[in-house]
Amino acid sequence: MSELHDLSALEQAAAVRRRDVSPVELVRHYLARIERLDPVVGAFITVTAGAALEQARAAEAAVGGASRGQGLAPLHGVPTAIKDLNLVAGQPLTLGSKAFDGTVARLDDFVVTLLRQAGTISLGKTNTPEFGLACYTEPDVAAPARTPWDTARGAGGSSGGAAAAVAAGLVPFAQASDGGGSVRIPASVCGLFGIKVSRGRVSNGPLMGDLTGLAWNGPLARTVADAAAMLDAMAVVPMPGDPHWAPPLPPGETFLAHASREPGRLRIGRHITNALDVPIHADVIAAYEATSALLADLGHEVVDIEPTASGELEEDFRVLWSLAALSVPCDPSREHLLRPLTRWLRELGRSHAAARYLGALANLQLAARAAVGQMLAYDAVLTPTLAQPPAPVGSLRNDDDPEADFRAQAAFAPYPAVANLLGIPAVNVPIHWTHGGLPIGSQLLGRPGDEAGLIRLSAQLEEASGWTRRRPPLW
Repeated sequence: MSELHDLSALEQAAAVRRRDVSPVELVRHYLARIERLDPVVGAFITVTAGAALEQARAAEAAVGGASRGQGLAPLHGVPTAIKDLNLVAGQPLTLGSKAFDGTVARLDDFVVTLLRQAGTISLGKTNTPEFGLACYTEPDVAAPARTPWDTARGAGGSSGGAAAAVAAGLVPFAQASDGGGSVRIPASVCGLFGIKVSRGRVSNGPLMGDLTGLAWNGPLARTVADAAAMLDAMAVVPMPGDPHWAPPLPPGETFLAHASREPGRLRIGRHITNALDVPIHADVIAAYEATSALLADLGHEVVDIEPTASGELEEDFRVLWSLAALSVPCDPSREHLLRPLTRWLRELGRSHAAARYLGALANLQLAARAAVGQMLAYDAVLTPTLAQPPAPVGSLRNDDDPEADFRAQAAFAPYPAVANLLGIPAVNVPIHWTHGGLPIGSQLLGRPGDEAGLIRLSAQLEEASGWTRRRPPLW
């Protein structure tokens, strides 16, 4: 007999509506798993058991008052978790940093409000590197986040805690965010499906700005349908004051509905060459070829193409990333508590004149127009997600030389940031595992605003590959 955590988020929502399981049972089940397994995987910074149980009791009462589940939100009673870069009113907000110890959020991010309105119940705040700046999750305020497939290796970043939580069965799906690969990198090393959304698809409000246009909220899940359902909840409407709005789906359409539709025969470009020309591990090449072969077996036309971006953009990305680090308001008297990488990036940000910042934005916009124009000839573009298998904990971090740390991260993940620079949607699909049992993801880039197309294609790959049947050893 399967256990509750074997069920997908949508299966749990259906079970709640049928009254086969109660929200309180679900929350207690997951809290018990967190108590037992979180010391192993480091998924959470804060567990909010009391608040979660209070919400679960209210959700259970609502089920009791509903007739055959009518009037309940689509994800009513389903547990989730919120990344600790996002605000949840009345709960601690560390941003993964000792400099923010003791900070309590005074309001909700829009995405938190929308997920609550969809019926989900947050069990706490997931682990993240300081300010979300690293592609590994090893903050000073919590233990490292580790992939459940091999706990000697990291869960990636910056949504490493969210990915570890989903992959270890501590929640069925989780809110995450992606500014340079921060959904897709953890999805790859944790064997999950993750969506980096189009620019403006999900609100960053009410406080976080969209100055660089790089970072956006998105879902992490084991199944495409669960991720699509979470995206429907987060992207239900543009929020007041948002400076970017992605084109909405047609009236009555949902991303979830696309997860059950055939994609048709597609033309898919592919390239393994990366903009930084870093070497590619043999296991990554094997994953790339396996995904290519599966796409061809499914009837798609797969053709080799040139990369959509050049290495010249790396320096412009570094400019924007350093200014993103500097944009986090930190009390000067507490800056000494920041990690060496963060301090280095903030100092780099201070060194850039306004003209350099504007020049970087202009360069990226020109490159985006050219690259997107090139991509329009294809329904999707396939690349590796990472250049290497999951990295051992501590192997990318270099506190003595932050610039070397940054270079090591770039060599580990030279592919994902292109989608952020172009503002296009992208996903990680967990098609391949090594003989040693490590997940190696592949990335699919979509046309601007076409998350629906990527969802259709990913659902087809999920069914053909059977990735949802895989479980890490500690499951």
